[in-house]
Parts: sequence; structure tokens; C-alpha cells
Amino acid sequence: MALQCGIIGITNVGKTTIFNCISNTKGETNAFAFSATKSNIGVVQVPDQRLYELEKHQVTEKIVHTTVEIVDIPGLAKGSNKGEGVGNKFLGDIRNTNALIHVLRCFDNDALQHIDGSVDPVRDLETIDLELQVKDLESVEKKIERLQRASKTGDKDAIHGLEVLERYRQHIEGFNNARTLEVKGDDKKYIDDIFLLTMKPVMYVCNVDEKSANKGNQHVERVKEFLKGKNAEILVIAGAIEAEIADLENIDDRMAFLKDAGLDEPGVDKLVRAAYKLLNLQTFFTVGPKEIRAWTIKKGMTAPQAAGVIHSDLERGFIRAEVMKYGDFVTLGSEHACKEAGKFYIEGKNYIVGDGDILNIRFNV
Repeated sequence: MALQCGIIGITNVGKTTIFNCISNTKGETNAFAFSATKSNIGVVQVPDQRLYELEKHQVTEKIVHTTVEIVDIPGLAKGSNKGEGVGNKFLGDIRNTNALIHVLRCFDNDALQHIDGSVDPVRDLETIDLELQVKDLESVEKKIERLQRASKTGDKDAIHGLEVLERYRQHIEGFNNARTLEVKGDDKKYIDDIFLLTMKPVMYVCNVDEKSANKGNQHVERVKEFLKGKNAEILVIAGAIEAEIADLENIDDRMAFLKDAGLDEPGVDKLVRAAYKLLNLQTFFTVGPKEIRAWTIKKGMTAPQAAGVIHSDLERGFIRAEVMKYGDFVTLGSEHACKEAGKFYIEGKNYIVGDGDILNIRFNV
């Protein structure tokens, strides 16, 4: 699935440090604002303990995790929409992503000066939102100009589109994000082609110091209060600790480090799973002696569409899907036991694949 989650934020908030903890690609980190000249793209493995539970019941040669693409976009600042800190290029990179991880600096460090002189995550959040809103306003106004020309001919669709876009313009001019405007489902088609930055789903990551890794701090509380009632997901991650954990190759050393920090798993694992969910993705499995593999699909996909993720021939020649639910398989212990218990299902072309389904595709090309 060629979907990307972009990591955004004010310069020097620890975005690249967090990116390096989860990615197969490493970005350069330093204390100088606007030193990065390009975005980093990495393929990130999605942690899923279910794969190892499946292995307990099916001996296999290898386990293959599903992945998601994460883009580390260099730090923005006031004036990015005018090109400040090559901001226009980076705003373009944001436009190409499908969802956003907004990293907020929630730690004090005199050695790492904040670009605005003080640590204030709520101010930083509003700064980034404003930069994206200004860019969105430009996009909406350009679309309005195009529809105005079409509406002069009496085009009813263009006239209705103008009404919808005018609502978006007024909403954004009021310092609101496009995603918070309630419109009828069909009316969203008038903005689909302009890819508004503030329409993208977003989650927030509070990057804290080591002592705040478990319970957060006053900066985190301010963020939570500001976002209260906005249905926003907030994660607390200590980027510096995560970087140290990521450098440890021995799993026992990692677990000991986590225990000392009062954590039960790396925060970045939670981040990757949350990013996966933010992209509206889910997982199905194929299970066999050669491999147990997790596959990525968008929620709502049918069995033939899921088969196509494995190989286009499977979708083209789809006959049926043999389905077991993950919970049934690990509880009963085998395919045979599932069949005996009536938990082995034969599904056709209209079957909507559920998260954790174990599929065997029957096809003929």
C-alpha cells in the first residue's frame, strides 16, 4: 500500500531522532535550525505480536511483518508558506503524505535553543497549523477562481461547488483546520483535487525528557488541555531514551533499559501502530510452513482486493477465500480444529476482510 505518514513540527523538536528509532533510513540530526535540505523517507516495520502467536501453532521458516512508509519532513517555522527555511518545498512534501504525526517539543534543554526562545508546545502547534492553513487558503482561493469562470455559464455543479468552497474559505480564515468543518459527504469532492494540508488526519507526539517518559510533565498537560474535546490522539515519547534503546542489539538489554525507564515497550512501537491506524490500514495474515506473513489493506477492502495485494493474478482469477479468524485459530490451535468447530469459513467476492483474518485464496487464471 503506497501510503505515507509524514512527521512534522517546528525545527529542533526531535523529529529526526524519533524517525531514526523506527526507520531503516537514518536522517542527520544536529542542533542547527534549517540545516536539513530534504525530507527523509523510511520503510518502517509494523510491530505485531500476533505473528509470533501464530507461529506457536504453525511451524514456519520465516515471519514477515507488514510495513508503512514514514517521511521525516525538516522543521518548519513562521513564514514557511513564504519559503522561510525552504519551507515551500517542505510544505509540498507534506501535501504528498496521507496522514501526519505532529511532534511537539515538551522538554527543557538549555543546550538546544528553541527557535522562538522558549519551550511552548501549544504555541508551536498553533504556528504549524497557521502555516498549513495559509497554504490551504491559497489552494481554496485558486479553486474558487476556476469555478467562478465555470459558474458564469450557468453550470449548476460549479455554482454549488462555489458555495462549498466559500464555507471552507471562511472556516480556514477563522484559523480553523479544514478537517474540522462539517460538510455533506458528497460535498467533499470539491476539495479532493486540491489536497488540503489541514484535511489530513493528524496525531500528536509529545517529545519529553527521560524523567517524564512514564507520566509526562507540565508541557504535556498543556497540550492535552489545548486539544481536549478535539478527538486527537496524543502519545508521550522520550526521543532520547528511544534512540538509546534502538542502538541496543540485545533484546534482553532493551527490556532491562525499558524496565529501568518504567516502560513496558518502546514508545516508538506504539507510534508506528498508531500511524498505521491513522492511515486507515489493517492487517490480514497468510499462514504456512514457508512463511507467516502480515499483509496491509485499507479498511473496507473485499476478499478479491485483499488477494490482489498478494498478487494481481489472485484478484483476477479469484474464486473464493477460505477464512479463519485470528482469535479462533490461536484458541483452537490448528486449521483442522477450526474446521471441526465450524470456524472455517468459505467467503465469496463480496466478503469484507476483517483485521486479523487468516486467508487462503483459491483462484484460477
